[in-house]
Formats: sequence, C-alpha cells, structure tokens
Amino acid sequence: MRQLQGGAKLGLPHSRPMPGIGARCHELRIVDEGATWRIIYRLDYDAVVIVDVFSKKTRQRPGRVIVDCRRWLRQYDELMR
Repeated sequence: MRQLQGGAKLGLPHSRPMPGIGARCHELRIVDEGATWRIIYRLDYDAVVIVDVFSKKTRQRPGRVIVDCRRWLRQYDELMR
C-alpha cells in the first residue's frame, strides 16, 4: 500500500486490473501465513481508495465482491462531488 501511495504502479503477480469493477480499479494480492488476502482498490488522482478486503479461500472470487464494489464506488463518488 505504501508503494501505491507513493505513486508506484504495481503489476502481476502482486496486483491486477479489475476493469469489471471500474476504471483504475485493481486487486492487490497478499499471501499471509494463515490466509491469502485480496484488497480491491481504485487509484484516484489524489488518493488510493480501498473498496473491499476479503480472505481468498477458493479459486473463485466471491460473487458479491464485484457487485458490492461497484455500488460502494458509486456511493463514494456521489459523496465526493
């Protein structure tokens, strides 16, 4: 996260684009001792917006994640206008 805040562009295998959620959205992959974590974030011009964090337990992404992230970003954008 510190690298992202500093303006670094992360790519695979650490981060991958998530255009299905929205423009500038990505999934950061973090492997921890007891779990594998995913952080969905969006790179805005003035901030790194953390949209969702979840533990990855299967190969498939939880179905609610994409829908929820889209909704939360819409709400965030409305508040920031």
